[in-house]
Amino acid sequence: MNESQVFANALKLATPSERAAYLDAACAGDPQLRAAVEGLLRAQVRDPEFLELRVASLTATPDTSAATAPAVPPAEAPGVVVAGRYKLLEGLGEDGMGTVWMAQQQEPVKRLVAVKLIKAGMDSKAVLARFEAERQALALMDHPNIAKVHDAGVTDNGRPFFVMELVKGVPITRYCDDHRLTPRQRLELFVPVCHAIQHAHQKGVIHRDLKPSNVLVVRYDDKPVPKVIDFGVAKATGQQLTEQTLHTGFGAVVGTVEYMSPEQATFNQLDMDTRSDVYSLGVLLYELLAGSPPFSKKELEQAGILEMLRVIREQEPSKPSTKLSTADALPTLAANRGTVPSRLRKLVRGELDWIVMKALEKERNRRYETANSFAMDLQRHLADEPVARARHQRCIECESSCGATGGSPWGESGVPVPGGRHSRHDDRIGSGRVGALTRSRLRKRKPGNAAPPTRSESSPRRSAILSRKICSVMRTWRISRARTCRAIPISR
Repeated sequence: MNESQVFANALKLATPSERAAYLDAACAGDPQLRAAVEGLLRAQVRDPEFLELRVASLTATPDTSAATAPAVPPAEAPGVVVAGRYKLLEGLGEDGMGTVWMAQQQEPVKRLVAVKLIKAGMDSKAVLARFEAERQALALMDHPNIAKVHDAGVTDNGRPFFVMELVKGVPITRYCDDHRLTPRQRLELFVPVCHAIQHAHQKGVIHRDLKPSNVLVVRYDDKPVPKVIDFGVAKATGQQLTEQTLHTGFGAVVGTVEYMSPEQATFNQLDMDTRSDVYSLGVLLYELLAGSPPFSKKELEQAGILEMLRVIREQEPSKPSTKLSTADALPTLAANRGTVPSRLRKLVRGELDWIVMKALEKERNRRYETANSFAMDLQRHLADEPVARARHQRCIECESSCGATGGSPWGESGVPVPGGRHSRHDDRIGSGRVGALTRSRLRKRKPGNAAPPTRSESSPRRSAILSRKICSVMRTWRISRARTCRAIPISR
């Protein structure tokens, strides 16, 4: 029997155990045939409607008249011209709805573009609605890190298509490993991805399927630029993307399991917001730092679908630094990040651990509220400035030792607000015993600098800048903030 016959027969069996037993007998001695059939069976779980159409075609009675019918030119092949101006050159890939081709636009300008055509036999109402929603979602975007839509229409045989910017790149994780980017360089490449997702959220669109293969890196002017693609399962938050019926059916799970948020790992995804993408961004950053997602595909595939979803919803992942410490391939991971194992663990341990784990909180109210706030904490870390954790910890310590109450002294950018709840505390750090030690270290780091201004002669802005420098130096020399608070007398 060939692949089609084995596949059709396996679909008639009700349980996975019966299918496995059948494949053992039907594919004995032919591992390639079994792998191909198992791949089709897995595709059934992702897209039952498509496979129903395929089974119908496999089990249908052969039409003898087709042999004498004239040959129909293929709708998708190199050299075919779509809509009279897009000449297909090379297939780039496909997803559950359509195929993507590199094409040559012939008029009104000549350029290389990407054309996405809906698959033959996939013109059901649900798939057409998804395809139209992706086209509309991309058309709303105007961001340098999101693929742009140039055109849209219908082919001569009635198949919808849209034309977008050609993004011939590689997944962000593979690019980072191939070029041996350091953790710092990886963070710098990841921040624009957060900005792109923030832009999509501002347009009222949730991506819902962020993963390395949907974040491609291309080089423009010899600089790496990440591009977010594939809004095929995007969800609108404040508007209707298409006039056609579009909803996530009850009992459907949308997304890629390793990267989906806990609220996606349910059979009812009606209650979902932009923080779902923040979780997926956290998984992506986790993989960039630790070499694999918190729960790898191999680990999840060993469990059934229900157990797999339960793990995503309930089981707390280990920290990236812990994942690195227990990784068998740590020397390779470190080499791909341009460092040695011991140095890599130290770079990730601490603030980066906390930033990633905050994005991966199971309770979405405890995550970063926006992709932009996630990016801001990463930028503070890169600039050697206090992140949200340090500011929050500082306030808690001051409340316990200084008895301070009231509103937060920190502004949106993380700069202490003069006159705020801890302004006396910040001034005391600048003039007390620990402050004197810190100022001396500042002078040692930058010889020739004048002494920092005293409290009487400093402006509020200079006082805020000095406070931020002090926090940075205290972290660099590993001075505990709790010890600092206890060492500073506060006058009541």
